[in-house]
Amino acid sequence: MGIKLEISKMACSVSDTPALKDLPKVATDLKSQLEAFNPSCLRDVDTNEKIVLPSAEDVATEKTQKSLFDGIEKFDSSQLKHTETQEKNPLPDKDVVAAEKQHQNLLDGVEHFDKTQMKHAHTEEKNPLPPMEAIEAEKEKNKFLNGIENFDPTKLKHTETCEKNPLPTKDVIEQEKTA
Repeated sequence: MGIKLEISKMACSVSDTPALKDLPKVATDLKSQLEAFNPSCLRDVDTNEKIVLPSAEDVATEKTQKSLFDGIEKFDSSQLKHTETQEKNPLPDKDVVAAEKQHQNLLDGVEHFDKTQMKHAHTEEKNPLPPMEAIEAEKEKNKFLNGIENFDPTKLKHTETCEKNPLPTKDVIEQEKTA
């Protein structure tokens, strides 16, 4: 409290205030110009703010960043538990490496194959289709078989049979034997 009193005494002391005669004098022509100044002579001008205040989003983002940084700085690592790391992706064994090498060699052999060492071969195109005559004969056979299989006996007309060549009787047979 003693410090505040001294400061307030220093600010309010009368001895520090200059007297009217000690103040700097203003030139009379400047003084007359200031007194005769007419503010209506000034032009209207739109003022543009050069210092743009941050938006509410910017302030909120800055606060969250600051709180994150404060949390990182004040983090107590003594609260962490000790853990042992386990390697989950071990190196491949001999069999896997050998299989990969063989696969790579096969791919290299296919990519760098020399076609000039190959012999020219003539290919013969064989027509597996039968000739037209065989196809027509098979169609006729299938048509005939379908006609038999799909025969409709209800379409037949009733007829009476009449024997034109009767069989000989026993008397006729014996007469022919004796003759």
